[in-house]
Amino acid sequence: MENKNNVKTENISHRKGHGLPYKWTALLTVLLASFMATINSSIILISLPAIFNGIQLDPMQPDAFQYLLWILMGYGLVTATVLLSIGRLADIYGRVRLFRLGFFIFMIGSVMLYLTPGTGSTGAIELILFRFVQAVGGALTMANGPAIITDVFPSGERGKALGINTVALMSGQFIGLLLGGILVTYNWRYVFLVNIPFALIGTVWSYWKMEELSFKAKKTSIDILGNVFFIGGLTSLLVGITYGLMPYEHDGIMDAMGWNSPLVHITSAIGIILLLAFPFVERRAENPMFRFEFFKIRAFAFSNLANFMAAIARGGIMFMLILLLQGIWLPLQGYSFEDTPLWAGIYMLPLTIGFIIMGPISGILSDKYGPRWIATSGMALVTVVFLGLAMLPYNFDYWELGILIFLMGIGNGMFSSPNSSSIMNSVPAEDRGVASGMMSTLMNSAMVLSMGLFFTIVIVGLQGTFPNAIHESFTNFASTQTAPILQNLADQISEISPTNALFSAFLGYNPMGTILNVMDSSIVSSIPESVVETLTSNYWFPETLQQAFMPALRVSFIIGAILSAIAALLSAMRGQHYVHETHNEIEK
Repeated sequence: MENKNNVKTENISHRKGHGLPYKWTALLTVLLASFMATINSSIILISLPAIFNGIQLDPMQPDAFQYLLWILMGYGLVTATVLLSIGRLADIYGRVRLFRLGFFIFMIGSVMLYLTPGTGSTGAIELILFRFVQAVGGALTMANGPAIITDVFPSGERGKALGINTVALMSGQFIGLLLGGILVTYNWRYVFLVNIPFALIGTVWSYWKMEELSFKAKKTSIDILGNVFFIGGLTSLLVGITYGLMPYEHDGIMDAMGWNSPLVHITSAIGIILLLAFPFVERRAENPMFRFEFFKIRAFAFSNLANFMAAIARGGIMFMLILLLQGIWLPLQGYSFEDTPLWAGIYMLPLTIGFIIMGPISGILSDKYGPRWIATSGMALVTVVFLGLAMLPYNFDYWELGILIFLMGIGNGMFSSPNSSSIMNSVPAEDRGVASGMMSTLMNSAMVLSMGLFFTIVIVGLQGTFPNAIHESFTNFASTQTAPILQNLADQISEISPTNALFSAFLGYNPMGTILNVMDSSIVSSIPESVVETLTSNYWFPETLQQAFMPALRVSFIIGAILSAIAALLSAMRGQHYVHETHNEIEK
């Protein structure tokens, strides 16, 4: 028999508001927040070339890469560190209250980004800081969205509702790519302006239509010590990972990555120590922010662990696929480097379509049959797709990639909705905010770890083989007369960071054109014009890069397959369908 919490959920879900049951009003508002957040994510990705141009920042200058990395990863870092605290506060003070506040703060951050006054390094720092503000607003909506949906939908419809939310998440990604491609042709600031109407509508609508109907936990003291250990530890660790991806100069030697930097060693060590101490601090806390007892619930524990491994597998890999398209495949198909950011997004569309198709379907099926085998099958499919990607040649036929990433979207769609439903169904109603925060924290932390893992694999691979690939490519077209000049040029180019060259392509610049522009003019002027035309063509850099990039990328895909297989195994271990409303005791 269902207990009083489930009865309350039924009453909430059928409450009317202008003819529309309240559960659909709440879902529409959460969908708007999800749509807004993912548009913001993908529109930044596609608009970075225009943003760098707009703030007059040269991507080849020594500190440009760190700004690029912080603009890309700073939002996720802030989100990952505050989600857990927000989830706990939402359980105490009300999920809708914090959810509304999230829309408002996101709007403030978007206005600040639109008005960014600085240029060069100053402008980049301002963008990063304003993105932090935006991230706090995004975290307030992200931490509470799944909990609000779970509150207002009965247990038999939650998978469907969360599946519909995944459609908004994936649709927003594609719309963001298109909007970004269109808006930057007018003004780079418009990519931030477009967020403001969504946030304004969300703020007004949520205050007007949404009601605070969540099952509140008792008002207790905030776990200050736990917050210090968790936020401090996770921030320090993620900062260490971020700077580990940046070039590092020591004793006059420039390393492509910063893993030998004392700053990286210290921040990573502090982060690990604080996070290892965090469970012991929480066990002594009167009102802990992280509910370790939830991991006694089999469905909660294994669903979160599976989600963590799946997020590591897919987070950085998606970025690697975009680098493959922009740096190698699209130029070889005749696309100019300036056009590759937009077309990379378009060619990734099958992934979005697969996710959109399967997200709601898998949610409905999990409501009826339980999440265990649907989610597990999804991750098994993703495992097979990763192995297929590892076998792709660098100059593949598009239908090969299209089918593989469509199947990856299907697999992730099969996993995502049932897994989220399994987590949210497994905890008491008054603790859904902290459960949602724990789920989102683990997933966002995994995404940042994923970027660190796969960037490291690819950049280490490039550092070891890129110089040899350059010398080999020069040797292939050098004549007797030009050999000494080209040997000197090859030596100069091979000393340039392969990381900067790769991200120059990612930003829509012709890497060789950019490199030649920053080299000594006396060297460049001595190069025959026919050689310059070859070097700056669409095919020379991609053909050279692929020799170093593809082996590392294949290793990344194989690791992605292993992580996905582990996620599938953990998913299968979650047990049968578990809904807390129908269970009075924690599973042993």
